[in-house]
Amino acid sequence: MAKAQKSRQIDMLHGPLFKKILLFALPLAATSLLQQLFNTADQAIVGRFAGSAALAAVGSNSSLITLLINLFVGVSIGSNVLIARMIGEGRRKGIPDAVHTAMTLAIVCGFLLLVIGNVFAKPILILMGAPDDVIDLAALYLRIYFLGMPFFMIYNFGASILRSVGDTRRPLYCLLLSGVINVALNLLFVIVFQMSVAGVALATLISNGISAGMVLFFLTHEESEIHLSLRNLHINRECMRQILKVGIPTGLQGVVFSISNIVIQSGINSFGSAVMAGFSAAVSFDIFSFFMINAFSQTSVTFTSQNFGAGDVERCKKVYRICLGLGLLGSAILVAVIMLGRNFFVGLYTTDALVISYAIYRMMRAFSVHYISGIFEITGSTLRGMGYSILPTVITLLGSCVFRLVWMFTIFRVHHTYAMLVYIYPISWVVTSIAMLIVYFILRKRVFAKMQARGNAA
Repeated sequence: MAKAQKSRQIDMLHGPLFKKILLFALPLAATSLLQQLFNTADQAIVGRFAGSAALAAVGSNSSLITLLINLFVGVSIGSNVLIARMIGEGRRKGIPDAVHTAMTLAIVCGFLLLVIGNVFAKPILILMGAPDDVIDLAALYLRIYFLGMPFFMIYNFGASILRSVGDTRRPLYCLLLSGVINVALNLLFVIVFQMSVAGVALATLISNGISAGMVLFFLTHEESEIHLSLRNLHINRECMRQILKVGIPTGLQGVVFSISNIVIQSGINSFGSAVMAGFSAAVSFDIFSFFMINAFSQTSVTFTSQNFGAGDVERCKKVYRICLGLGLLGSAILVAVIMLGRNFFVGLYTTDALVISYAIYRMMRAFSVHYISGIFEITGSTLRGMGYSILPTVITLLGSCVFRLVWMFTIFRVHHTYAMLVYIYPISWVVTSIAMLIVYFILRKRVFAKMQARGNAA
């Protein structure tokens, strides 16, 4: 068993990088893409069998759900960075404390999200301007969905721990099984039992419980330093401080996007349910592309953390080049495939011609260049692997959140059109990418020069 567990781990500190990065990133990409595929199945099933109002209700929640989840999932990235850094620095004795602190945080965060989602569901949707014909369905979906947040957080933190040692396969297995069950339950609850959005939310809750149970099984049966003992769950203050130091800024970056998207969602809501449904369908394809990019972002943060901890400057540079190149290439290929079959893919969501037209309009003008966002995502993750988590958050705050908010309250207010909502995306991606690249290369030059100087002195 110990030999099998060792074979699932990747030595990130020695040997050729290209193959190892692919072995790490591809299962991670598959995991994220499958997760989005199953989420897309939620919307497709509810849209085709429960109507456009139900689709709009599910879609209108996406920006709010993403806001709350991103904050806490960002903390899980902090645990990944901490454990990977410990491996690089040879501090393996501290890993058990990091593992148990991370899983304790997962449980606390999960129950906190459960409470927030159920107490504030409808008031927040009212503030977002959800139409009267959608708001009750949207609130029902949100409340049921957030009942599963403890399961969701346990899976994400557990998967982050596994990935810190190079194991991206078992998180994929967890999601594959739970996702298939999710789709089957969607079909059962929506088509057979006519439960509409409640059925979709309940299916998600159950599948999240299954993935959480599987990742707990893997961790509690580990024989390496990442072994989890449920009886030994505790908070180590120093580990928590280091996790939060990286995790909170990372989570805030996701929140930054979500805040601006909620404001944009309010603008979308002003055009009615047809635009809401079309926009929601189109945005789901953005998320496919994002998860391809995110796979190489997480790969970069993990590989960079270990090699930065080991003081290997040249290897850190190679990690960045390979992750950036493969991330942009993978995203561009995925975008091209979906764009070529855009009518088919949008048709999976709805047969309403008006909804389809709004979805394709956004895809043509925003999704077709979504791979650009990979520049600042992967570069920002590399900075986090170097221990600089606040800077990427600040850049994203200015380039995405502030820029988009200014756009909404100036240009969109003057030109209140669907086009002005769509163009805000590609323009903000370009602005943020340029700023992130400038900061990365300036900071890298300074930090790596100091590291090399210390190495020569030693």
